[in-house]
Amino acid sequence: MKRPASMMPVVAVAAALTLAACASGPDYRKPALDLPAAWTPEAPWRSMQPQDAVARGPWWERFGDAQLNALQQQALAGNQTLAIATARLAQARAQLNVAGAAQAPQVGLSTRAGRGRISANRPLTNYNSPNYATVQNDFALGLNVSYEMDFFGRVQRSVEAAGASAQQSAADLENTRLLLTAELASNYFNLRELDIELDVVQRAIALQRKALELATSRHDLGATSGLDVAQQQALLDNTLTQVDVLGRQRAQYEHAIATLTGTPAPGFAIAPSLAPIRLPAIPLGVPSDVLERRPDIASAERAMAAANAQIGVASAAYYPSFMLQPSYGVDSRNWATLFNAPSVLWSLGVSATQSLFDGGRLRAGVDFSKAGYEAALATYRRTVLTAMQEVEDGITGIAALDRAYGQAQSAIGSARKVLDIANSRYEGGATPYLDVITAQQSLLNSERQAAQLMGQRLLSSVFLIKALGGDWQERLQGEGQAATPIAGKITLSSQEN
Repeated sequence: MKRPASMMPVVAVAAALTLAACASGPDYRKPALDLPAAWTPEAPWRSMQPQDAVARGPWWERFGDAQLNALQQQALAGNQTLAIATARLAQARAQLNVAGAAQAPQVGLSTRAGRGRISANRPLTNYNSPNYATVQNDFALGLNVSYEMDFFGRVQRSVEAAGASAQQSAADLENTRLLLTAELASNYFNLRELDIELDVVQRAIALQRKALELATSRHDLGATSGLDVAQQQALLDNTLTQVDVLGRQRAQYEHAIATLTGTPAPGFAIAPSLAPIRLPAIPLGVPSDVLERRPDIASAERAMAAANAQIGVASAAYYPSFMLQPSYGVDSRNWATLFNAPSVLWSLGVSATQSLFDGGRLRAGVDFSKAGYEAALATYRRTVLTAMQEVEDGITGIAALDRAYGQAQSAIGSARKVLDIANSRYEGGATPYLDVITAQQSLLNSERQAAQLMGQRLLSSVFLIKALGGDWQERLQGEGQAATPIAGKITLSSQEN
């Protein structure tokens, strides 16, 4: 039996829908990674249970420094790099709306009103029908609809790509915020370490001035030669130069903080402070937790999803594109008859476009998209490996710095004893003054080394928090390692519960 002619379009559309049961290109699947089951920490590290849905929050508040907290808030409000990332996210979300709009019909209204003259000498359409010049009005009003029937998934994959790109931009914003706050905290702690180191040098200068007065008095009494005075003066002059060197380094960190907070450097200043800084106890989780919390890993994974969707967009170009473009309107030469029934015009139809020969352009486009996905996959794996390295570096670094700082504290006590003995023996005439100078220099070096190690411990804590993706759950605070105050005069010690 013959099919009615009116059924042929329906059959054609049904066949196309059957062919398009699946969208073009591969469906995205997150790749599996071979990750270690646990870190290799030393005591007193403990486990955590991070949740990606939990806000990473103001992790810097765990250090207990009010000025750092204020600077962080100022940076989050005024940093221009963060403003750029915010604008990029707004652009990505707008682009997602643009891509999503292609899933709906596009409706337009057109109108025309004019008066014109048609030439009598225009080419003839029939030799038996001469042309005449005509002057007349033309009024038209029409409603146009355009809709791409996404049989082969081009629009769907485009929306998927735009959605993944928007999520990537959101992750990039989180990563920018994390990097900004970590960089600000690092510069701030470097500045505070220099404040403590400058205090150490200033106290050493005061001690060396007193020693110079003693050496000068003994020289004036004829008890010692001028060599003792000259040696002590040389030591004092050398120590004084360190004040300017450290001051220059401090100014550079101060200027960097100004830029991060969106403030012109010439009008920005941070007063020196020796206030205690709390060293937080940082809990650890299993390595796979890092994949859920680090925004740079989330960004790399979303970039991979977007690249995968682009393969589908490129593959859909192999198939025909179908456009449904119905229209309805009125057209008349007289305004009074514009909306009469004889003035109505309409059209309904489907247009299809299929590339027959393109010289390999479509294949090259698919190959380009596949190579882009492979690059995104490699970037994702590299980001994960870097994250594993950074966490492990932070764990081992803090443990080593804890031991080194304990040794530095012991070295300070020993250096002070040596200086006391050297002073007593010099005053009794048992040793030359060079022993006193050597003891003074040894004490200064030990105290400065302890200050530097204290700063490195703070920096390592910031580095590890950044490597773990930010803050952790509040309910874990207070467990495990005790938070240790870092005092201005270097009296830090590690504690365990």
